[in-house]
Amino acid sequence: MLGTIAGALPGILEPVVLQETALDVGEFKLVPALMVVVMLAVFLGVGYFFRVAAVDELWVAGRSIGSIENGMAIGANWMSAASYLGVAALVATLGYFGLAYVVGWTTGYFILLIFMAAQFRRFGKYTAPDFVGDRFYSDWARGIAAFTTLAIAFTYAIGQASGMGLMAQYIFGVSYEVGVILLMAVTIGYVALSGMLGTTKNMAIQYVILIIAFTLGLYATGWAEGWSIALPYLEAGPQVAEAASLEAQFVEPFANVGYYGWIALAFSLIVGTCGLPHVLVRFYTVDNERTARWSTVWGLFFICLLYWGTATYAAFGGLLYDREVTDGGGFTGMSGEEADALVVLTTQLAGLPEWLVGLVAAGAVAAALATTSGLFITASSAAAHDIYTNLYRENATQREQLIVGRTTILGIGALVTLIGLNPPALIGELVAMAFAIAGTIFFPVFFLGLWWENTTREGAITGMLVGMLVSFGAIVNDTVVPMYTGVDEAMIPALATWVPGTSSALVGVPIVFVVIIVGSILTDDPPQDVKRLVRQCHSPEPMQQMETAEDVATDGGTTEE
Repeated sequence: MLGTIAGALPGILEPVVLQETALDVGEFKLVPALMVVVMLAVFLGVGYFFRVAAVDELWVAGRSIGSIENGMAIGANWMSAASYLGVAALVATLGYFGLAYVVGWTTGYFILLIFMAAQFRRFGKYTAPDFVGDRFYSDWARGIAAFTTLAIAFTYAIGQASGMGLMAQYIFGVSYEVGVILLMAVTIGYVALSGMLGTTKNMAIQYVILIIAFTLGLYATGWAEGWSIALPYLEAGPQVAEAASLEAQFVEPFANVGYYGWIALAFSLIVGTCGLPHVLVRFYTVDNERTARWSTVWGLFFICLLYWGTATYAAFGGLLYDREVTDGGGFTGMSGEEADALVVLTTQLAGLPEWLVGLVAAGAVAAALATTSGLFITASSAAAHDIYTNLYRENATQREQLIVGRTTILGIGALVTLIGLNPPALIGELVAMAFAIAGTIFFPVFFLGLWWENTTREGAITGMLVGMLVSFGAIVNDTVVPMYTGVDEAMIPALATWVPGTSSALVGVPIVFVVIIVGSILTDDPPQDVKRLVRQCHSPEPMQQMETAEDVATDGGTTEE
């Protein structure tokens, strides 16, 4: 039966003509192109239908999203090009070290579920900088948080632009640069039009597309090659063993990077997950804390559906690359472009029909679009709500906020497109840098702000500034300086070893925690109304729909110690 399935599947349509070298990017592919065009048209249509005219719909979708829909949006928002394409690439090229990405990104959601999701919703603001500004009663704190949000969105989105360009190369037969410009233009258009409400609706659709495409490609590859029948995740043992026989470092722990590097990366991704503004804002789009918790549970479930298959894709793709491209020369030496496109490349090298390979590529586009849209919304809210309205023009009208928000989307979109034409690192590495920034600067502030009512504004501001020094300094040292000076190594090699740009949180987070705690002890306690807000975030009393901690505290929350 297995042989029948394997033999019949490639004949459904004419298979992709394999090239001597990696991904077939030389020509326009009609069926995949039609898939992507229809998909983009749907996204634009949904964005137009759910277009916004009110600020709460632009930033938090009117707090009207249900738990399953929000869980799907969390999954799509999370399933960036780094997850859809980059994790399989990193596991294939770096072996065991690549699993740190899966461990880090999923573990972080358990911390969110237990310690932060419901508390953030109870606090009840629009944005992460909004929380920082009100919790630490400081415009300086709000401004630093808004700048950090913009930096995270910018760094993270570059990786998504890179993924879009790679997929456009395959689907449309255009150059990488044209692909980046084309798909980024569509993303900018529908996000600027729709705001958070339309973006959330689109994210749910995008999740369905990407998980079907990813899973179908994996199953079809297993069937076509005779490697699996029902569950390729569990049946891929022989392929993993074969890949290990070709490349020992594929399964050998710490062969590429030592113990410290693995732990540093996993830790940075765990705390980074808890500090990403575009993830945390999802908890503001629901009506109460119970829905926020269940959104996290559903989101983790939807995320695991994809992560379950990344290592299997790496094994399948590595073997096919060794057989079809290097002719027994191994697979860990594939180029960065080939690695980043490995999920799509795997289905092509398996000789699957062009429409199916195109569907997998379309799933990657959906993943990149979903995350980029979430990043652009958080960036626009940081600029329009936190900087323009709260710091510059307190009586700004809704129309003014919408104009500033949409202008920010256009501006950051153009800048991301420009840098994305020549990205400074692999997709997964770019995303890891964004996580390191979020984990080092935001996680200590969020955690202590929610769980220690005596955290002061002075401690928080000092901690965030120290976090910026550590995280941005690490990226400049080992990524920015080498790229723009032509030097092959980091400016300070020893610093790059112990505080790499992708994993700076292992060093930075403990330092920032200490700085915040010491700074808070040495300065005056926060005002009583701020302490009251923190206590209401942990009250056992359920909140009414659309209610916030500020509403409850104002109506009679206690201030006793």
